Parts: sequence; C-alpha cells; structure tokens
Amino acid sequence: MRVVLKVGSHVLSENGKIAKDRMFALVELISELQNHNYDVILVSSGAVAAGYTQLHLDRTSVANKQALAAIGQPLLLKMYQEKFAKFDMLCSQVLLSADVFDSRKATKHAKVAVDTLLANRVVPIINENDTVSIEELVFGDNDRLSAHVTHYFDAKMLVILSDIDALYDKDPNRYDDAKRRAVVREISQEELEAEHTPNNEFATGGIVTKLQSAHFLMEHKRDMFLSSGFDLSDVRSLLIDAKHIGGTLFIGSNDS
Repeated sequence: MRVVLKVGSHVLSENGKIAKDRMFALVELISELQNHNYDVILVSSGAVAAGYTQLHLDRTSVANKQALAAIGQPLLLKMYQEKFAKFDMLCSQVLLSADVFDSRKATKHAKVAVDTLLANRVVPIINENDTVSIEELVFGDNDRLSAHVTHYFDAKMLVILSDIDALYDKDPNRYDDAKRRAVVREISQEELEAEHTPNNEFATGGIVTKLQSAHFLMEHKRDMFLSSGFDLSDVRSLLIDAKHIGGTLFIGSNDS
C-alpha cells in the first residue's frame, strides 16, 4: 500500500536547530513501514530551519525565508541520507512547485519519477520549491502540498505528523475538557473557513490547513490520519498493527 507521510517544521526543529532524534525516529518508522510492504513518500518541511542553523536571518521576512530554504534544502537532504543509510536505504529529493498539479503533463512526469523511485525501494522526499514558490512559506507548511501528492500520486492515505496530535472538539490548549475526535467523516464549512491567526498555532494554518487537506482528500475518496510527530506510537499502531488508538482518522474511502 502506498502512503504519504508529511512531517512539519515544528516537529523537525527545536530551538532553531533540526531535531535529529525526531528525524531519526521518523526514518526508523519509514524503514519499518517498508518492511511491512508499504511504499512511503515523505513530504518534509524543515529546509528553512536547517538553513537558519547556518545563517541567522530574520525569519519574519519571506525573502529571508526563501534564502534560508535555498541554504537548508541540501543540508536537510544530507541529514536524511545519513539516517536512511543506517537502515541500508536510499532516499531522494523531489522539489515541486504547486503549479505542477495544474498541468496534467507535468503531474504525469512527476508521478512517473516517483513511481520509478518507489519501484526501486528509494524513498522520495518531497518539498515545495520554496526558493521560487512562497505559498508554503506563507500559508500551509506543506499541508496542502502533501494532500495533492497523496491524490495525484495515487496513495491510499496521507499521514500528517504534527505538533497537533489529533482534532479536538475545542482548543485543548485552552479547555481541559476538550475531547478528541477519533473518526471524522464530514468537515463543516465553518471549520474549513476558520480564521488563520498566526499567534495561535491551534487555530491557524496549524489546524485549518490540515482540515482543508483532509476535506480535499475525503472528496477524492482517500483517507487522512492526523497524529503526533513527537510520539510515533499512534501512527505505528494504525499502520502496522491496524489498531486505531490515538490521533484522528478522516475517512474518505469506502473500504475504511
């Protein structure tokens, strides 16, 4: 089965540096999934954070973020290569811009490349080309990109590994009685159009773009799973043990 794992920059970075232990845990999980006959596509943020370790530019500027992404992308790939090598695995870099999916021809070419990599047990690591495309830098931390990759590259499910470990009925950072929504089959228009407030991660791009990604996939009969990127036990349970313990499963397919 083909799955897309998306890991956000909040998971991959800490105190201005790449969180190498969490990156290693992610690579270890991908190795386990491959051993359980999964084809895994990784959509990874973190290029800006990696660039910042080399050059401390003001990250509130989009131009600086573009520069940091250009510096950080090869560094990020090198870190992944080193960690995958410990499991005798190869990984590859695939930089896409959002308009790839506006062209059937471009989408087909990109899918052929990804299919070929997976057929040879190479893990494609996809990121938006932030040096020329700024949408990910401003809005969605690769959430929307990962949803499009899942659909157009014919994966069964998108797994978003985030600092938000599930969808709740209210903000769990503010309400102690917030309850996890384990399974979601429908997302309201109100939830999809919630205001993006950058100073509140739970109410921003944080959760809103994830819901928009889930909605896109559900409309295309595909599933999405949202769970913690800090503790991978929930995604491991779901994908390897077929047990849904934590996280939120958004169901779009008929056979879930």
